[in-house]
Amino acid sequence: MKTTATPQTQTDTRPDTHQMVVIHRGIRREARLLIELVTATAPGDTARARVLAEHFRTYRLGLHNHHTGEDEHLWPVLLARVDLEADIVLRMEEQHERVAATLAAATAALPAWEATAAEADRDRLAAVLAEHLAVLIEHLDEEEKSLLPLADRHLTAQEWAAMGEHFAASAPKPKVLFFLGMALEEADRAERRSMLRGLPLPARLIWYAVGRPAYARTVRTVRRTGR
Repeated sequence: MKTTATPQTQTDTRPDTHQMVVIHRGIRREARLLIELVTATAPGDTARARVLAEHFRTYRLGLHNHHTGEDEHLWPVLLARVDLEADIVLRMEEQHERVAATLAAATAALPAWEATAAEADRDRLAAVLAEHLAVLIEHLDEEEKSLLPLADRHLTAQEWAAMGEHFAASAPKPKVLFFLGMALEEADRAERRSMLRGLPLPARLIWYAVGRPAYARTVRTVRRTGR
């Protein structure tokens, strides 16, 4: 039987799994806004379609890297330490495959709309994005409810941090700053402090000097009026 003991030492701290909730909040928001913004695009407005197509590709990159980090650094560790709860981890893996399938469908529908901004292509893409959102929300909701408590009990803070390290290494630095902005946009003061506290001082300075204003500019362009 697999042990359920947490391999923490006295010097380890518990993982701050609430950070995942903060990240998920940004992912949910952007997935929802993509549908709204695509649907609101006038037929034939190819300039606007190109802006939103690029935003979708950025969103897709962030979600892919987020899930790849879990696939490589979260599921294997948990499966080695849980027994009865293994079905939760296996269900998360299966849901990742479903989310990836909806992203692939949106990716396939994107070029036609990006090229012409035709109404039929717009509506087809919006429908696929709506399916993606439904599958995504089901996954994120269950992950927060059932999976994060397991991670809190069975992972060390260092093991938890491996996902963030993977994410930071998997995307160009400007994109990493954008994804940090996604997470921080609706975070409260305590959540922002927690997210930024884990960054080295140079990274925090870069965020304030470069990342935060760049994120604000991108948001204004993507959403037209900002939030």
